[in-house]
Amino acid sequence: MQPNSMTTVEKAPGESRHFTLRGRTGAVMDLLLDRPEDGEGKIPLVIILHGLTGFKEEAHLAALARKLRLSHFAALRADLYGHGAGGGLFRDHTLQKWVAEIRQLIDEARTCGQYSQIFLCGHSQGALCALLAAGEEPEHVSGVIALAPALRIPAKARSGTLFDLSFDPAHIPEELTVWGRPLSAEYVRLAQTVREEAITAYPGPVLLIHSDTDERVPLSVSEEAAARFPQARLIVTHGDTHDFDRHPDEMAEAAVNWLQQAAI
Repeated sequence: MQPNSMTTVEKAPGESRHFTLRGRTGAVMDLLLDRPEDGEGKIPLVIILHGLTGFKEEAHLAALARKLRLSHFAALRADLYGHGAGGGLFRDHTLQKWVAEIRQLIDEARTCGQYSQIFLCGHSQGALCALLAAGEEPEHVSGVIALAPALRIPAKARSGTLFDLSFDPAHIPEELTVWGRPLSAEYVRLAQTVREEAITAYPGPVLLIHSDTDERVPLSVSEEAAARFPQARLIVTHGDTHDFDRHPDEMAEAAVNWLQQAAI
């Protein structure tokens, strides 16, 4: 394990610790670990993942990390490839690079010997990648929380209607612009290869939290997903944004209540 890996920061109960980790993608992941005041010994860990254009200090993710810390969970927030303070360019990130980094974080948490269970919590695109990663190694993930999950990204990449874009899915422009940022055609090409069965492959407990007024991902995405996972629960919040800007504490409370039931 690398000298700046998770084993070097696990001994700081009651503190927030910032560190970096060289990812398997070649880029550096920028990480923030929160442990509770009474966090000695093995406790559950929740790995928190932002969405497209997001970063680990976003208000809704910070609210969740605070609530977790107060509830005797460790919370690890990550800036994934091309986002926040992490390495790599936004243009060059792909779903597959994010999944590789998430799986690396799972492996680091497993081998450091500090955690009783590992949960994943992703927002939007981060939720999609969390479910894909959990589906690839379900034996190591105790549960997944999907916040306003953008599960239709692969299908929309195949149809040529991704984000606010419209393009020929068989002839993708070499560079697209997503919300003012350049994005490589490789993102779309690789997203097209993600099959629906892979998105819902995880057999363990899944919590979906979604607002009925989400302006980017319709509630119907989570409603459909809840019917496809074998152990799913859907919590609908009211009058909130895609980023839970209006009621982040309500989202955090719902997530932690579910985790306390799911944790051994």
